Amino acid sequence: TGTPAQYVHPGEASHGDMGMITSADAVILISNSGETRELADIIGHTRRFAIPMIAITKKPDSTLGRQADHVLPLPDAPEACAIGMAPTTSTTCTLALGDALAVALMRLRGFDRDSYLAYHPGGTLGAQLLLVSAVMHKGDELPVVAEDTPMGEALVEMTRKSFGVAAVVTGGRLVGIITDGDLRRNMEGLMTRTAGEVATRSPLVTAPDALLVEALGVMNANKRTVLLVTDAENHLVGLVHIHDALRAGVA
Repeated sequence: TGTPAQYVHPGEASHGDMGMITSADAVILISNSGETRELADIIGHTRRFAIPMIAITKKPDSTLGRQADHVLPLPDAPEACAIGMAPTTSTTCTLALGDALAVALMRLRGFDRDSYLAYHPGGTLGAQLLLVSAVMHKGDELPVVAEDTPMGEALVEMTRKSFGVAAVVTGGRLVGIITDGDLRRNMEGLMTRTAGEVATRSPLVTAPDALLVEALGVMNANKRTVLLVTDAENHLVGLVHIHDALRAGVA
């Protein structure tokens, strides 16, 4: 949710860690019975310094429930274990309630994908939120030719940039793409033609603000290794290769 949070062990809190809890905090205390002895010092600390306290308990009329500013009651349901004593049902309900709190806070704070990526840039989860713009090639890296470029020069550009394609543009706007498949389909008289004559028109593209995982999905679904990146006016702004996605951890 983007909210700073930390766990305080109740036993350690009584021996110095109480200083971790300040008047700028809100404290969530969890006790199924509401009478857990280890919580007594933390309860006293929150009352002494007027620190907001939320109780999660099955007993709203317990010591914890009565002292709390807000009570989130757990259902009075029997434990699922064979002897009806080991915390099973109660712990599962507590986990569900904690998740509900987190989701509600995300909505309240307007916590979106960009916020999540800012706090969780690493690992597979972070990779799933990367944008195409984060990995795309641009500028002089792009293999670009004009419609009237002779195919001999277009082949040199394709070879020099090493993506196996060339983007065909007019006035900066994308009009087509030349791929290895286009070369094979136009072998006869290839060197007498221009890039515009050989290119495939209206190629598959993606946007710089598209999710990289979505761009990878388009490539996989259409058996492509490259997607050209265009803006809202169809100007060529980049290129993303399937290897860029794999290197970023998107799979």
